[in-house]
Amino acid sequence: MARGPKYKVPKRRRREGKTSYYKRYKMILSGHPRFVVRKTNKYVIVQIVEARPEGDRVIAAAHSRELVKKYGWLAGTNNLPAAYLTGVLASARALKAGVKYAVPDIGLHEPRPGAKVFAAIKAANDVGLKVPVSNEVLPGEERIRGEHIASWAKMLQEASPELYNRLFSQYVSRGFDPVQLPTHFEEVLNKILGEYGLRISGGGSE
Repeated sequence: MARGPKYKVPKRRRREGKTSYYKRYKMILSGHPRFVVRKTNKYVIVQIVEARPEGDRVIAAAHSRELVKKYGWLAGTNNLPAAYLTGVLASARALKAGVKYAVPDIGLHEPRPGAKVFAAIKAANDVGLKVPVSNEVLPGEERIRGEHIASWAKMLQEASPELYNRLFSQYVSRGFDPVQLPTHFEEVLNKILGEYGLRISGGGSE
């Protein structure tokens, strides 16, 4: 609803809740590429984007469905371990393209401590791509590895097999036991790191 003669209708992407133009403006002024993290109901997407007068240019990107197709990931593609692995993959490609620093861009996602978007940012810092972030919002190593998912799955297997089969139907259909998720996470992580000649160094600070 109009609020007066000087009222301006917000731009379409702002009306749709997709873009904060004020935040975007501040990030562009930094002069650095943006580490863009977005998630859908099924996937996590990470892009390293450079702003140009003619439009944004994607320097490197990764999609969590690649984890399944290329690296044999058998777990979910929208959980916290998948977000971290997707962040590692995108960051590896950015480093290969010569990017060493990027500013975080989580869009309109709520910045909750331990959220998936921060798992992807932690991944960047862990492999050597500097993305400023407070250690206070980063998820712990046990959640990165999916230990919370494995524990929950084990509990359901014993207490409610029917609920387990319903909630973990995607895992079951792939013949994968989610209790093994932490070990499987390490296997897929090592595949990605080995492909790009990287190692986890730990990071993520203001």
